[in-house]
Amino acid sequence: MLPVPEAVILDLDGTLVDTVDTRIRAWLAVFDEFGIPATREQVAPLIGIDGRRLAREVAADAGAELPRGGDEAIDLRAGEVYGLLNREPRALPGAHDLLMGLDSIGLRWAIATSSRREQVATSVAALHLPREPRIVDGSSVEHAKPEPDLLLLAARELGVDDAGCWYVGDSVWDMQAARAAGQLPVGILAGAAVDAETLQAAGAAAVLGSLDELLPLLPVSA
Repeated sequence: MLPVPEAVILDLDGTLVDTVDTRIRAWLAVFDEFGIPATREQVAPLIGIDGRRLAREVAADAGAELPRGGDEAIDLRAGEVYGLLNREPRALPGAHDLLMGLDSIGLRWAIATSSRREQVATSVAALHLPREPRIVDGSSVEHAKPEPDLLLLAARELGVDDAGCWYVGDSVWDMQAARAAGQLPVGILAGAAVDAETLQAAGAAAVLGSLDELLPLLPVSA
């Protein structure tokens, strides 16, 4: 039995919107541009992590030494390519209904994503929401996931204690960030690049097949 939350904070890519494959394709294209060998199997489990760290880890695996600022350059370019590829993303099952349901019961919520601000608009538009959601993005903090900074900032902006928040995500880094922030990690598989066992090993308190399964776990009124 999960504790009743004061607020729900959600990841974006792979949790609310089906964009993980697009992210992977963007990263692979950029590593090819920079002459760094990379495979889908390497990149897929790293989606959701701080982009600069992703660049460093893949480069290190390839035995490539990045110049000063090279991780930032790769991360920025990956964002540019992703923006070109992410033209018509689709919301994952239950995403729209969940967010509308949170509003209807008066439960505060926000999106916390490692993506930079300029990368999120197209994906958020795919949710077809009647209002602009509260978004804390990777540009808002010095360290993105798996560090807890994004989640801590989102809780502050919502005006709730960290212990009263659920963080809903699809990656190992989401679960680790939630644990580090003192929030309850909830894994969602519908758009994930990893399986339930991996999310559980990363600290998920619950792993659900899709967002359709989340709303029934919440109170009728907040």
